[in-house]
This record gives sequence, structure tokens and C-alpha cells, in this order.
Amino acid sequence: MLYYKYHAVHDNTPQLLAMFSPCSPLATLIFFSCILHFAQQASTSSFIGQGYRLISIQIAPDAAIHALLQVKQTNNIYGADIPLLRFYAKHETENRLRVHITDAKNKRWEVPYDLLPREQPPPLKQSIEFLKKKNSTWVSEYSGSELVLTYTPDPFSFAVTRKSNGDTLFNSTSDDDSHPFGPLVFKDQYLEISTKLSKDASLYGLGEHTQPHGIKLNPNDPYTLFTTDISAFNVNADLYGSHPVYMDLRNEGGKAYAHGVLLLNSNGMDVFYTGTSLTYKVIGGVLDFYFFAGPSPLNVVDQYTSLIGRPAPMPYWAFGFHQCKFGYQNVSVIEEIVENYQKAKIPLDVIWNDDDHMDGAKDFTLHPVNYPRSKLLKFLDKIHNIGMKYVVIIDPGIAVNESYEVYQRGMANDVFIKHDGEPFTGQVWPGAVYFPDFLNPKTVSWWGDEIRRFHELVPVDGLWIDMNEASNFCTGKCRIHEGRICPNETQPWICCFDCRDIINTKWDNPPYKINASGVHAPLGSKTIATSAVHYNGVLEYDAHSLYGLSESIATHKALLDIQKKRPFILSRSTYVGSGKYVAHWTGDISSRWEDLRYSIITMLNFGIYGIPMVGADICGFFITFTDHEELCNRWIQLGAFYPFSRDHADFNSPRQELYLWDSVAESARNALGMRYKLLPYLYTLNYEAHVSGAPIARPLFFSFPSYVECYGLSTQFLLGKSLMISPVLEQGKTQVNALFPPGTWYSLFDLTYTIVSKEGTYVTLDAPLNVVNVHLYQNVILPMQQGGMVTKEARTTPFSLIVTFPAGANDGEAQGNLFLDDDELPEMKLGSGYPIATYIDFHATVREETVKVWSQVVEGEFALEKGWIIDKISVLGLNGGGELHRVMIDGEPLTYVSNVKVYKREHKYLHDEGDGRNNIEMVEFESLNIPLGKNFSLSWKMTY
Repeated sequence: MLYYKYHAVHDNTPQLLAMFSPCSPLATLIFFSCILHFAQQASTSSFIGQGYRLISIQIAPDAAIHALLQVKQTNNIYGADIPLLRFYAKHETENRLRVHITDAKNKRWEVPYDLLPREQPPPLKQSIEFLKKKNSTWVSEYSGSELVLTYTPDPFSFAVTRKSNGDTLFNSTSDDDSHPFGPLVFKDQYLEISTKLSKDASLYGLGEHTQPHGIKLNPNDPYTLFTTDISAFNVNADLYGSHPVYMDLRNEGGKAYAHGVLLLNSNGMDVFYTGTSLTYKVIGGVLDFYFFAGPSPLNVVDQYTSLIGRPAPMPYWAFGFHQCKFGYQNVSVIEEIVENYQKAKIPLDVIWNDDDHMDGAKDFTLHPVNYPRSKLLKFLDKIHNIGMKYVVIIDPGIAVNESYEVYQRGMANDVFIKHDGEPFTGQVWPGAVYFPDFLNPKTVSWWGDEIRRFHELVPVDGLWIDMNEASNFCTGKCRIHEGRICPNETQPWICCFDCRDIINTKWDNPPYKINASGVHAPLGSKTIATSAVHYNGVLEYDAHSLYGLSESIATHKALLDIQKKRPFILSRSTYVGSGKYVAHWTGDISSRWEDLRYSIITMLNFGIYGIPMVGADICGFFITFTDHEELCNRWIQLGAFYPFSRDHADFNSPRQELYLWDSVAESARNALGMRYKLLPYLYTLNYEAHVSGAPIARPLFFSFPSYVECYGLSTQFLLGKSLMISPVLEQGKTQVNALFPPGTWYSLFDLTYTIVSKEGTYVTLDAPLNVVNVHLYQNVILPMQQGGMVTKEARTTPFSLIVTFPAGANDGEAQGNLFLDDDELPEMKLGSGYPIATYIDFHATVREETVKVWSQVVEGEFALEKGWIIDKISVLGLNGGGELHRVMIDGEPLTYVSNVKVYKREHKYLHDEGDGRNNIEMVEFESLNIPLGKNFSLSWKMTY
């Protein structure tokens, strides 16, 4: 529902439009005479110009606002101002408002609508014609169901408020000394806009960065967005992805309110956050804002992913453990690794190859000696028979080699990015390369055909797309030096071309220099020159940060077409919407305790970005630490609970497979053993992510948004809404000081160990070298299985349910759910009419000394066909000392059900006032043999 406050005025738009021809010579002279003044002003403040004034505004028949903004005074700081802007706003849904600002006369670069599908604003000509109508309606307030847009005409600014409580979510007006920022600036290569912020706001997002201060944005830290291949151990620098979105969380009188803001722009940008304001400085494109009303963090991510695309469903095996290293020299090495994991009884689902399998580091090839096809296929048959999978890497750079058929077909199809009319030459692992242009439909077809050919050669189960920022070992215009060996065999990452910088265009040398790579590096440094050209004349300058997304879309389409199965793709570079196609890992980190800690922060941020399948290289990629064994112990205890769990190391790093140390192997068996028991829960979170965007790994404030103590917590996290991981993150520590939000928590490794936190408290937990602390919250029903060495095996084992009530509750309820399907199918859904999926809601209550646990099954045929059963139900937190009477299963007395065993165990109890014992118990039923695909009911009476 929309409503407007308005009044009618005389429309003088046609006359004003006529005024905005190019400036007269006199005006130009006056403006140039003021350049020195403006330059001096810019050097002492962030104010550039006097902004724009509103000259016309109307409501369109589709209830959108169209308006014209006229520049008040031009200057040439960072280039000439665009004189006339089109302002467009629309409530696209009940909880999403869009504000789009662009040049009113000339079409500008935007994120392509076919790459990121969304509603398009009307053409500029249509807006102008519409605004020429007489009796223009001046709207002073534009209100939707949840959000309200207001504006100030001169200088133009706008604000977005929440209707329910009047909170201002975004306000581009600077009207006092506490918000010292300037008005709107809109030039060809420099756009600036700011917003006030509540001093109590906690902000999250604006990545990808390694954030040393924690998950909350830290005032005055640099936030630059421009996809870059620099190692992730570099803090506060623009890394592999660009996600210009943030979440704002506030606590008002004990009630939490969250909202989200996306600036959908793929150009490079600096974002300056002071704590009370936030300023965008963008070097091109348009200002295309989306505001998401929330009001909970989960609502924000739901609303955000409903726009950018829901996260891709992952196959079940992807939630197993993965092993990789750059430097697995031949097939015998990966055979040995698989065997050693099996001997050590450490679960392993996926073995990976970095470039080692390739012939000369060329994509879609096999090394004829080290990875002969016959031997590799024999190995794959062996691991596929036990349910294991195989994933290999492909880089976008295609080797320039006349005898290389992939290159030949690429040249024949004209698929490469151009510079000065010729394919742009870079250097990556194979030496000289050309870069495919994934914005070109012909490239997408060619890429899919190359993947098809390779899949026929080697039936890989997934693909790993790396170096797609795009990464280039050289900078500028390069040529191969005759007679020089390139690449260098010992240091292939060193540029061995003769190169010259490209600085003679405004694209390679823009007037405003973003803080690229954290050092204001030139835009084309170690990547494709920004004056290079894509399909239809699109400049790399504009499309640079979209490279990883465009490759992800092409790769996803190719695998789906070839395998007819749910694709698994891991991508290093990401952009808004990448989660619809790929998983992500946090890139090249070091084996340092700092990187162990940072990995939690980056993982949680990617959940906010709509990419929930994320993890870091377990044990570290660059091994630099002396006591690697202790670090690897702690890292697998954390990494076993990453959504994407993979051990991976650099070529020059020593081996670090988990079985190499006895202590690490024990930690791996403990932590991964629990992960494999939790696979039903993780897979259900995968389903929730796919249908609602909900992150798999979440900050604690997602479940406890009103508990301000957890707003900055970056050393613990939740899986789903209720499973809390509290890892050791410091060397030499055998305890961890963990925050427990209010409520009852149960140790997952010892269900009788109970922590009751009445108001929220820190608890010092024992954490010997092989122990990780995992706690389950109250009011939850957690589905588990018995684990196994591979997910295929683990899926066949009986289920158990853990039911948690608040400690000693006389009146309580718990809920949980479970989604199971044929994970080979491309889609993850219910309601197909075929037995391909089952969804179950679990419920439990304790009331008037009666305990009841039951299920409600949707489409149970799939689970029944699989023969899955519930073998065990554990109910925690019951008042102790009572006796069980009238135990009923599906309306029949327990005596009619054979071989059911019932146990009662007293809880070990810790509460806010200190250690002690409380008379609460856990009741367990074993050997139940309940069909998972049918509704069931278990109840009993507690008498005291």
C-alpha cells in the first residue's frame, strides 16, 4: 500500500530542460577561474560543489516517483558535473524500496540486467516526456507498507525512515557539525553521496575484507571495493569480492531493529565510515540503492536474497570434509592420501587437485605422465564406488599456444577480452594468456563446450574457479620477450614479459584514485587493463568486479547442462548475486593464529552477502608458523564447523593432511565425527538458505538481536539458530572464555553438561588440545545421524533427535525440522508430485508433567523408500526425581513396543551464581525403530 503527501505547482520543466545545453564560454571561464578555490576546499574537506536542486517531480501510474535534479554550480574537481539527473524511486515490495539516480540525458553503465535479473526503471526518454506534463504533482512524502521516503528540494537530499517506529535508516542531508559531509556529487567518473548514522548503530558488511577489529565495521578503517588478487592475510584491503551492502543493527529500549542498504554498482569505490556517517565515493556507474526494512537480521538477508537470488542448493557430499594441496605431484599421491585418511579413520568425502593434474598449467588438460587418463579414471572409479568425489581447478586465463586446442577454438570463436583491437595479453600459471569475455554469449557457449569436452575426458564432480578477479602476474601492455623462458620454472608468478604501464586514458588513470590494494595502486595493477573492452563495447573499467560472477554463471550453466545434476562450484571472486551459483572460500591465508580468528569474521560476513557455503583453508594456505601441529589441532576443531570444510595448502608449504600428527588426527576424529553426525542438520540449513537466504553460519546476534553484548562478538558463531561453536583461537590455551546469551545451553559432546545463563554471562570452558566446545540452545529439536567415513555411508544410518527444554521447565516447547532429498537433482524443492524429497517438522512440549514429542511429515514417501528410521530420542532439561508413567508411542502403550530402552541421567549443572547441581534430568529412548517418513507421537507422564 502506498500513499503520498503532495501539492500541485506550475510545471516549468520544458524551459528548464532547454537551459541545460553545454556551458557558455563565459560560464566555462568563470568555472575555470574557480578551480583553484575548489581544489583548495577539497584539500581541507570532503565537500565538492553545492549539490543539486529539485526542479520537477511526479508520481507515475505504476506508483513510482520520477524527478529531475539540476546541478547548482559546476566545478571540475574530478571532472565536470553532469548537469541534469533523473531521480527514480519505487516501493518494489512491502519491505524493499529502490532509489535510482542517473544522468537524465545519457544512458550510463549499470550492472547488466541479464547478469543480475531485476526490475528495470523506465527509459530516460519516457521519464523526461512524463515530467514535461503540466500540473506536476510535487510529492513531499512517498510511503510504502514499511518504508517512507522524504526529500529536501534544495540542495537535494533524501531520507528513508521506518514507518513502525520512525527510525531514520538513511539520510543524505548534512545539517549540523556532527555530520560533516557534503551534498550529492554526480560526475562521469566520480559519484559521492553520504548518509547520517545513529551513534548507536552497529554496521556489518561492505566486503570483501579481512577485518582485524571484528565483524562490526570499525570507524575510520578503509573500506574499498574492487576485486583484487592480494592474499587475504592483508587486513583492511580490498580482496577477491565486491559486496557493497551493509546491515545496520540498533537496540532501542531493549528491542532490536535491523535494516539493509545495497548500492548496486560494480565500479570501484571507497566507503568512508566515521561512526556517525557513511560516505560513498564511486568512480562510475549510477547510484542504485535498495533499502531493506528488516526488522530482524534474518529478515534483512531474506529480503536481500529475494532481490539478488537465493543461494544455490549444495549437494549432500559438499558438506563432507575436503582435502587439497597445490603440489599433489601425481595420481599415486592422491591415492595414498585417500588410503591414509581411511586408515586413520578420519572422514573424507572429496579429494581435490590444484594445477598439478594439468599439462603445463593449461585448463582442460591432463598431464600425460603424472596424471595419465587411464590411471586417473581407475582411481575415480574406486573412489566413486565408495561415494567419494573429485574436484579440480580451472583458471580463466587461456594459454596462448598455437598447438593448444582450447586456445584454437577460443580464437576461432573470438571469445577474448580486447585491447587496442587485439586480445589482451596477461600472464598467469601457463605463461602468456588471454582472458575469456564472459559477457559475450559466444564465450558462454564456448566455455560450456570446453567443460563438456573435459568432462568427457575426466568425469569430475565439481569445479573450482580461481584467479578470477581477474588475476594477472603482469601490469600494463605486455609483449613476450624473444628468447626468454616464460614462465620462470621456479617462480612462475613473477612477470617475465616486457610491459609498459597504460596511463594515457581516463579509464586507466581516473581523476579520483580509490584505495586499491590498500595502497592506491593503479586500477590495472596485476589485472586486466581497465581500458580493455568487453562485448558490445563494455569497458573493463566498469565491469571489472563482475568478472567472477560472470564466470560463475557460465560455469554453473555448463555443469548443469552436462551433468543434469546439482552443480558444485567453488569461486574465489564474487559479487552481489554470486551465491546463486557458487560456494566461496576465503582465499590465500597464512598459518597464523590471527588468520584462524579472522576466518570466522569473513565466514560470517559472507552469510550476510547471500553466500552461505563458505569456509577457510583449514590449517592455513601459506605455512609460516613454527608450531603448526597445535595450530592445526585448533583449526580443524573450528574448520569442522565451517559450512564448507576443506584443508588446503600452497605448493611450497609442507604437507598438512590431518593424519600426519597423532594429536591432529584425534582432534579431526572428534570434530569431524561430530560434523558427520550433524549432516542432516547442516543439509536442512542448506535448504533453509536456498528458500530464504538464511546463513548457515551466523553471528550470535541473528538469534539474540536484543542482546547487545553479542553485537561485536567475533570469536564464536552459530550454525543455524541454535548450535554455538566456541573454539580456542590462541596459542597455548586450554580454556576458552565463551559468551552464553540468556537461556539454557547443553554441551553437544556431553548432553548432561548444562549451562544456565539467566541474564547472559561469560563462562570459562575447559578446552584440552583435542576438545572443541559446541553447545545446543533450549527449545530446539536437533536431528542427527550416526556419522561415517563418507556422507554416502552416514546418510544410511539411523536418526536420533535431541530435544532441549529450558532447565527444569514445567511448561515449555521445542521445535526443529528436517529436509531430505535426492541431492543429485538440480532443484531443491517440495511439491513435485514425485517421491524426491521429504520435509518434517518436529515438535515437543512439557506441560502439567506430561511430555510429548511428535512429527508432522510432508511428502514422506521419499524417506519411506530410503528406509530411514528414528532410533533414539533424548529429552533434556526435565525436572528430576520423577517416574515415567503411561509411556505411549502412536497411541499404544510402550509395553507393546519391543526392545525399547529408557534411560534417565542427571545433568551436571552450571548457572550464573556458580557451579552446583540441580535436580534436572535427561530421558533417553533407544531402539525405537520409528519410520522417519510417517507421523509419530511419543508421550509420557512424569509423576513425583
